[in-house]
This record gives sequence, C-alpha cells and structure tokens, in this order.
Amino acid sequence: MRIVIKDTKSETGKWTADYIWNKIEAFGPTPEKPFVMGLPTGSSPLPVYKEWVRRYKAGEISFKNVVTFNMDEYVKIPEDHPESYHSFMYENLFNHIDIPKENINILDGNAADLQKVCRDYEEKILSYGGIELFLGGIGPDGHIAFNEPGSSLVSRTRVKTLSYDTILANSRFFDNDMSKVPTQALTVGVGTVMDAREVVIIITGFNKARAVREVIEGGVSHMWTVSMLQLHEHAVITLDEPATMELQVESVKYFKDIEEIAGDKMPKHNDEE
Repeated sequence: MRIVIKDTKSETGKWTADYIWNKIEAFGPTPEKPFVMGLPTGSSPLPVYKEWVRRYKAGEISFKNVVTFNMDEYVKIPEDHPESYHSFMYENLFNHIDIPKENINILDGNAADLQKVCRDYEEKILSYGGIELFLGGIGPDGHIAFNEPGSSLVSRTRVKTLSYDTILANSRFFDNDMSKVPTQALTVGVGTVMDAREVVIIITGFNKARAVREVIEGGVSHMWTVSMLQLHEHAVITLDEPATMELQVESVKYFKDIEEIAGDKMPKHNDEE
C-alpha cells in the first residue's frame, strides 16, 4: 500500500482530488470509453468533492466522460430525503458539475426487489469493464461502505442490516433519534471494491486513528474490513496528521521518507542537519 500523510484535512482532500484527477486525465476518457469511478458519502470525501467542484467552476476539468457508481444507500428512505445518499451526492457534487445524469449510478433502496437491484448493480459494473478507481472513506471501526465488522472479505453488493453502533452513530443526522435511522442499507461488498483496478481511501481525524493503526500495522481481518486493502495490488491511503496518532513513530517516518524519495528529495534526519 502507498501511504500519503498530509498535515491537515483540507490538504489531504486536495492531494486526493488532484491525484485522482491526474489518473482520469492519463486515462483519456471518451464517450465510448469513459472513466468508471466508485464514490463514497460521509465526511471524509467532502474536501475531495469541494476541490473538484472548484476546479470544474474554474474551467479546469470536466466530468462529461466519467461514470460513477456509489457505494451504498439506505433502504426505504425517499431519494429526496435530506439524509439519503442520493441527496448527499447531488448536493455536494453532482449538482455542481457537468456529469450526465445517465452516467450516475446509485443503488435504489426503495425498489420492490432489492436482491435484483444488487445483482443488476454488479452486472452494470461489469458491463463497463469494471471500476477503474474506487474512492472510499472508513468508519471509526474500519468499515468500508456498509461492510461492518464481521462482513465477508469477498462479499458482493447486497442488503445489509446495520449494527447498533452504526445506527447510533448515524442518529446524529436524524435529530439524534435512533428510531428515525434506517436499519438496513444496500452496499457494495468488500469484494466489489477489491475488484477495482485501483482503490484510494481518504482517512482524516483522530477518531479514525485506531482504525488506521489496525489497517496499516495490523493483519488482514474481517473485523476491520478495510484491512483487505493490504492484498490489493494498487491501493493508496491518504491521511491527515491526526489520523496517524496511534501509528508507531517509525511507521510514520517510513512512509513520509518514501514520499520524499519518490519526489526526488532525499529526507534529512536530525543527525544530518
């Protein structure tokens, strides 16, 4: 895994946004061969989306030849509900860029046959030749999408019953009333994410520090589902400094040194200054 550490959340977001956009430009998407990207919701990607919107409004980038697949959506919540992930994506990204509506794919949690929705989602991803790059964030317990602790590491898109901890954590978006929080969601699986040709995970904040430690310094475990990235050929994790607080000092120094050397700048250590 490549680990990139920046000082602040905003710097982490900007680096991630620029890194992914450079990948899109290098791919050279066309209407016949669009760049297919997986996208998350939550607080982690907001700095990325903000930077993309800024660059689009400045006339620097275009999403006309980008196809997106979102990670998840609640079950039985109206699409226009302010806390639906449809609303989140349109309010924070899609309404502000030039992506064609037909290129946007979000799971339908209100369909009569949810199992069919999940099967069709996987098939549609395959119809594009798979996902080129999946952007993701994680929860404090190391889950990716709604693949909570204990989820299969080869899971596919499916209906997922949410844990008490997830419902409690998400109640802050529902007037702190747990009874208003959906108890199920549709989510891509860990295996779905792992099938992408590249995975980029942005993690910020001290509340994610333990998860970062488990993912980077621990082993692969279904109790920390994002740890599966250790087995991905092209995985990048971008962190701000608070998110590194439970890593060993040697680990932080190692990854920072690697980035400096990759940028043709030999790191200086105290005994060399």
